[in-house]
Amino acid sequence: MAEFPRRLRPGDTVAIVAPSGPVDPALLERGADVLKGLGLDVVVGSRALGRRGFLAGPDSARVVDLQAAWCDPEVSAVICARGGYGATRLLEPLDWDALRAAGPKILLGSSDVTALHVAFARALGVATLFGPMPACSLLGGPDGPEPETLARLRAALFEGEPAAPVHGDRVLLPGRAEGPFGGGNLSLLAALCGTPYGFRADGHIVVLEDVGEAPYRIDRMLTQLLQAGSLDGAAGFALGSWEGCGDPDEVLDVLAERLAPLAVPIVAGLPIGHGSPQFSVWMEADGVIDTESCSVTGLFRDPDEAP
Repeated sequence: MAEFPRRLRPGDTVAIVAPSGPVDPALLERGADVLKGLGLDVVVGSRALGRRGFLAGPDSARVVDLQAAWCDPEVSAVICARGGYGATRLLEPLDWDALRAAGPKILLGSSDVTALHVAFARALGVATLFGPMPACSLLGGPDGPEPETLARLRAALFEGEPAAPVHGDRVLLPGRAEGPFGGGNLSLLAALCGTPYGFRADGHIVVLEDVGEAPYRIDRMLTQLLQAGSLDGAAGFALGSWEGCGDPDEVLDVLAERLAPLAVPIVAGLPIGHGSPQFSVWMEADGVIDTESCSVTGLFRDPDEAP
């Protein structure tokens, strides 16, 4: 069973870091203001605005910011500024012993940050939050945060907030499933295959989503995960958004063809991933798929709650 970090209270300090691609300063400033509006004390990593080509600075700088934030006892949550590319490059140089000794706290991010979610689950046994990031349009856009996205993020971050069901729009395979959430961005799960941090379904409700991937590429990545055994033992599948991936019906046909042989419940069309709104999901927290209501529910357990 995963360790659960303490959820946030007004006045807590959160640190924004950039483990992946370079960050737009204007988006970051607006997104940080949104977090401040939730009553949080926001600090931005000293290297968060670095840039080296398609990365937010050299690996060494991104590692230092991420590790310093996680190991700082005054920081209650580490929030990734945006995705892009680069998180997988940090998995080897991170000092996992130091991260483990610091104890659990909230890690928030999505897209490329999937690599950190999977690695933190495997190496640290900690639950993490797959959700919107401050230097992206849903929180840091010029028109302000997307309301449902922000409301769901607030509910996921702060203590005492109940977990509301998340509804999809299609059932690909009926049934009911229970298990911890896992997975994330399909491209990153495929990229982790064959590494020490590779994802293993093993009783999880597997969240899958992606952006800008043609149906044949989705098929190829699913085939890779299936042939690697990464999806063996999945309890069910919670399929999120597939923005810019071509004909939605063709994408669903691919997903159904590759996943239905696993004979577990599959709900599609969930607002999780790169679409708008983007709901937050606690990875490694217990969840339920209920295809009668075409929904998934995450059952976050606070650290002081009895098992």
